[in-house]
Amino acid sequence: MAAALPNSEDDDFAETHDINVTPFIDVILVLLIIFMVAAPLSTVDLPIDLPSANAAPQKKPEKPVYVSLKGDLELFVGETPVKRSDLARRLSEDSDSKERRIYLRADKSAPYGELMAVLDLIKGAGFTKIALVALEGAPAGGQP
Repeated sequence: MAAALPNSEDDDFAETHDINVTPFIDVILVLLIIFMVAAPLSTVDLPIDLPSANAAPQKKPEKPVYVSLKGDLELFVGETPVKRSDLARRLSEDSDSKERRIYLRADKSAPYGELMAVLDLIKGAGFTKIALVALEGAPAGGQP
């Protein structure tokens, strides 16, 4: 049988099988401090008092005012053709106040610039409540 001697020189160089976690803990603590400093800097800090809203479907008015832009750039108020120069006058006749909502419909083939020009004409007439009309349940992007 073999016995270990207490004064053996091999004991000084004996391998330890424990994992030294001290460097790992140091790195984790440094990362924690970095994230604690950097997290508040990554958020937007703009003081805005946002309103609360419970959106419900809006009822259609009894007599809505529709402005339509056809693909050939012809402009209509209701079903009556109108010139661009007469649009403001015609909207004032058909609407009882400037606070009334104007519904704008445009053909898919109408250029975007023309739609924006009609929007500017309506806003220039003093109407600020403008709704864009689309088909209900239309696929996203307008593709069938």
